[in-house]
Amino acid sequence: MFAAGLQSGALPFAWKHLTNEGLCTIIALLIVSVFSWTVIITKARQLIRARKAGRKFFAAYRATRDPLEIARRGEQFDGAPAYELYYTGAEETEYHLKNNPVRVAQGRSLAGAGPSPTGAETDILARQITTKISQASFDSVRVALERAASTQAMSLEKGMIILSTAVAGGPFLGLFGTVWGVMETFSGIGIANAASLTAMAPGVAAALLATVAGLSVAIPAMFAYNYMVTTIRGITQELDGFAAEYATALEHKYVDNRSLVDEIREAMQGAPKQSPPPEYAAEPVFAK
Repeated sequence: MFAAGLQSGALPFAWKHLTNEGLCTIIALLIVSVFSWTVIITKARQLIRARKAGRKFFAAYRATRDPLEIARRGEQFDGAPAYELYYTGAEETEYHLKNNPVRVAQGRSLAGAGPSPTGAETDILARQITTKISQASFDSVRVALERAASTQAMSLEKGMIILSTAVAGGPFLGLFGTVWGVMETFSGIGIANAASLTAMAPGVAAALLATVAGLSVAIPAMFAYNYMVTTIRGITQELDGFAAEYATALEHKYVDNRSLVDEIREAMQGAPKQSPPPEYAAEPVFAK
């Protein structure tokens, strides 16, 4: 488009007759364009990295049975929002396992001694873990996961306001410069009393240059904004689904889900037996 304008001489002709007001408008649009392209390039790199690192993390996570195995191995997946959420949950869970542990006896499988009809026995790991956390401690883990999900969503959406502003404000800013330029043109014609096309053409061409600049800012920002909003929405939904999956896995394997009756029974079985108190003969009470 710009090449065609340069070859036809339209852009040089309009630029030659540009007024001070039109020049200020184009400078403002240039500043908006610099910010817009900075966000486009930075955000595109962030989203591409998040997609690639996220795929690697999900592949590694679903290849394990223990939800804390990746964190204990020290593996890192920088740039993956789901990994940041995972690490926050693992760190909070490890803190409560160390500072607020709940010791449980090794349980027995409810499915019997053998495997299930499908050949799988998924509760082996959960039954082997004897150090767990309480439901109250797990509530803080849930809060940490929700906070991490919100933080990652805000990080993905950071800077998108600049693109939306460029999309909505660019054409209006260009239109403002165009209207101002046309007003200056008609004012000059009125003062000179020369209403000819030759007198109007330079001013109108210079005024329309502001509209061209505004559309040049808004069109790339619009395409980038639509693509990035769709990508961010997909990553956010994927993050919410993983948060629910991760919380369920932690609750199944590391949370003490015994009923109050079971806790009391185990406490009584583990408590040392005491000799019964001596029996005393009750003294008769006589009414007066």
